[in-house]
Amino acid sequence: MSDFMKITKILNYLPHRFPFMLVDRVLEYDEPNKRLVAIKNVSFNEPFFTGHFPGNPVMPGVLIIEALAQAACILGFLISQTDVSTEELYLFTGIDNARFRRVVIPGDQLKLDVSIVKMKSNVLKATTIATVEGEEACSAEIMSIRTKVEKK
Repeated sequence: MSDFMKITKILNYLPHRFPFMLVDRVLEYDEPNKRLVAIKNVSFNEPFFTGHFPGNPVMPGVLIIEALAQAACILGFLISQTDVSTEELYLFTGIDNARFRRVVIPGDQLKLDVSIVKMKSNVLKATTIATVEGEEACSAEIMSIRTKVEKK
């Protein structure tokens, strides 16, 4: 396993912070193939486990999708070679063909595999797969748009 990007660098690419930062590390970045592999360590201490579900903790599917979307955004910035000091971010705009195949529980490590299918101007479409120990947990096609951040 390589370490392409640790959390301190990821924080430069994503505006998310605890408890909504869902990418812990980027393991691989394959620029020619427009592909990125990242991980999300799933801990029992995560706030959503308090209510989802008491006595039987399961990571919500929407948060697995969010982790995949965050990984796709990092890939979009890397491919477009956007200066991370700019006031831009990717906004989630759509999802197609989402499928959930297994539950994700505390102690699991989600492997987030993202490949860009189409990237035109400021819009990206990616195929994504989240696995746990090689077993598919979730897959989806994700769309995002890069936009300027308006400071308040």
